[in-house]
Amino acid sequence: QVQLVESGGGLVQAGGSLRLSCTVSGLTFSSTSMGWFRQAPGREREFVAVVRSTGGYTYYADSVKGRFTASRDNAKNTVYLQMNSLKPEDTAVYYCAATSMSTGLRGLYYDAGSYNSWGQGTQVTVSS
Repeated sequence: QVQLVESGGGLVQAGGSLRLSCTVSGLTFSSTSMGWFRQAPGREREFVAVVRSTGGYTYYADSVKGRFTASRDNAKNTVYLQMNSLKPEDTAVYYCAATSMSTGLRGLYYDAGSYNSWGQGTQVTVSS
């Protein structure tokens, strides 16, 4: 059974930092590309970042580029999202997601439908 468990969310002031973690079990983590998505109230789920299984390539949404960093530790079956310079508009439930896809077509990673397994989500709230 595949399980993705996020942690690290919370309440932070604008300009602050948080680090999210997502620990995975039930699949071959090193062969799995790991994405981060978020969903704010009344909005669609949106892509945030992905760390590919191959080469550790990372892609980011324009809204978080330069502020967020995604990384992975294959020895710990864990993916991270370091979030710096947080803004109130970053407030959302953040989800990690897993896909066996390893294509070089970047756009496919932006699509939530490309991911097979999802975590339960962790709330991030940024106060102004």
